[in-house]
Amino acid sequence: MDLDFHKIEKKLGLKFNNIDLLKRALTHRSFLNENKEWFKIGQNERLEFLGDAVFGLIAAEYLFRKYPKLKEGELTSLRAALINSNSLLEVADKLEIKKYLLVSKGEKKELKKAHPYFLANAVESIVGAIYLDQGLEETSEFIEKHILVKADQILKTGSHRDSKSVFQEKSQELLGITPIYKFLESWGPDHSRQFKTGVYLKEKLIAEGEGFSKHEAETKAAEKALLKKGWK
Repeated sequence: MDLDFHKIEKKLGLKFNNIDLLKRALTHRSFLNENKEWFKIGQNERLEFLGDAVFGLIAAEYLFRKYPKLKEGELTSLRAALINSNSLLEVADKLEIKKYLLVSKGEKKELKKAHPYFLANAVESIVGAIYLDQGLEETSEFIEKHILVKADQILKTGSHRDSKSVFQEKSQELLGITPIYKFLESWGPDHSRQFKTGVYLKEKLIAEGEGFSKHEAETKAAEKALLKKGWK
């Protein structure tokens, strides 16, 4: 490969003991279809699974200790806001992950649609790789530096409140109606499938949302509905 993975090490502020873990974290499974010699490195889905769990644990402990007066519900919402796909994409942009992510030639043609999804997953994979290579302490420092420092600002602005919850509260309070979400359609390959969902008040469609999961699509629909109703 032409990529210099030591450059991304510098971006991360780490020196890997096993550089293959970092390479694997940056390898999408589509890349293996066109590069059989890379099979010994592997692809990043298992590291993504691990990184997601490590993210959750470290964020939960950090918030538990930092905000002793917050109730369980607020802690859960704040953690979700810190480690959602938009937050992970900010980290990916800051670290220039796009330069190093290995995907197939076919996927590169769909960068505008699928790449953000791949980038967010790659950040989780990198966290999994750091955990295996460096241990919990180094991983905690990395996550605090790049993610958890935003906690105070998110809490101050109230942006951690889930849009679906807010829309439901407003709908019930002002209209006496509970919103209903309906799946509308999906498209794309299995590894980057996109979904469209509509949010309804009774039978009236208020807004539509798209995402790489049904939950993300519902959240986007709720965000648009809040804006449309003037409730945000």
